[in-house]
Amino acid sequence: MLAVGIVAEVFGPHGEGLPGFDFALCTDRPGPVPTDLGVPLMVGHGLDRLAAADLVIALPWAGFRTPPAPAVLDALSAAHGSGSLVAAHCVGTFALAAAGLLDGRRATTHWRFADLLAHRPPDIDVDPDALYIDEGRITTGAGAAAGFDLCLHLLRREYGASMANAVARDMVLPSHRDGGQAQYLTSPVPEDCRDERLAEVLAWAREHLHEPLPVAELARRAMMSKRSFARRFAAATGTTPHAWLRNLRLSSAEELLETTDLPIEEIAHRVGYGSAAVLREQFVRRRGVPPRSYRRSFTNAP
Repeated sequence: MLAVGIVAEVFGPHGEGLPGFDFALCTDRPGPVPTDLGVPLMVGHGLDRLAAADLVIALPWAGFRTPPAPAVLDALSAAHGSGSLVAAHCVGTFALAAAGLLDGRRATTHWRFADLLAHRPPDIDVDPDALYIDEGRITTGAGAAAGFDLCLHLLRREYGASMANAVARDMVLPSHRDGGQAQYLTSPVPEDCRDERLAEVLAWAREHLHEPLPVAELARRAMMSKRSFARRFAAATGTTPHAWLRNLRLSSAEELLETTDLPIEEIAHRVGYGSAAVLREQFVRRRGVPPRSYRRSFTNAP
């Protein structure tokens, strides 16, 4: 039920100005489907619904150690063959493996079952630490709440950081987490941060992102020692000031790349990097592509 709730929340209705999706749950046997909470879920669509889908996400199920029905495997293969994006959350990855869609690819699943997946045919390069792995038209995600990371990544990839950030904000979630399944949170502080003094300082930092913003300066504005500031910051955000600033700078750079035709050098200075080369190095390391390639993916800007 957690997985159903995650995909329904991300791809369900949001506030004004956010995308609306034609969202549907499908099964090989429409009707009441048992869940891990003991509450049956009424699913009205059969597998024929997958034929019209742009995105198909295989969700975890209790019997994942046994391959799904042949009709399910055929439907997943047909969706991929027709050009749909096919993804899997948690042990839903086992369905994609059984359908032969992961042969020779990198993939992830819940860390607890990564070894089991790695020792099953076909030949899959399993990464037990990744939150998600994007192989183009095949994307797999880790377990439990990492389903949000998977879905937000797909939104970011297809619609851009601005849209993914807006949807994440609507759900009171970080829009991006660095690291693996054991990583800590690296995201802007939530807008409803209850530490008023800290919230004021971080709001100031957002307005002065073009400046160096050393931790000592942030601590001074919060009227705290560096040690106290770091401790209060970690309690409020789950991360360090350096990681928070880095992610904020990169998220701001993404939005400028998507929504403006500013030169890369100007964007670098606006988000607090000394040069386009420094921005590029951080962007490639954390986002996997250089800024110019990212811009071409979402805009017609040079």
